[in-house]
Amino acid sequence: MSDAIEIDVCALGDLAVEEGRTYVVADEQLALFRMRDDTVHALGAVCPHRGGPIADGQCDEAVVWCPLHAFGYDLATGACVNGDFRLPRFDARVEDGRVVVTVPE
Repeated sequence: MSDAIEIDVCALGDLAVEEGRTYVVADEQLALFRMRDDTVHALGAVCPHRGGPIADGQCDEAVVWCPLHAFGYDLATGACVNGDFRLPRFDARVEDGRVVVTVPE
């Protein structure tokens, strides 16, 4: 991303494994998901289909399912696995027990 900033969002321990949590970061609504290996994925928090809260969806190691209409989104890419939608994806990493996300400036 050009003109991007890195923001410390939360402690890794604030995220339950394979459950989403929504944060507002630099005017972006993000859904963060912690995996079993303690990696973190960051996607846009609002389903483009009908505005469903992505962080409230069920997920596994690869896909999160929108709780409203069951559109599935690949956690690594944001691409919809069963429709023509896409969620924004943001780079996320864990550094010293903290989740750092890169967002547009």
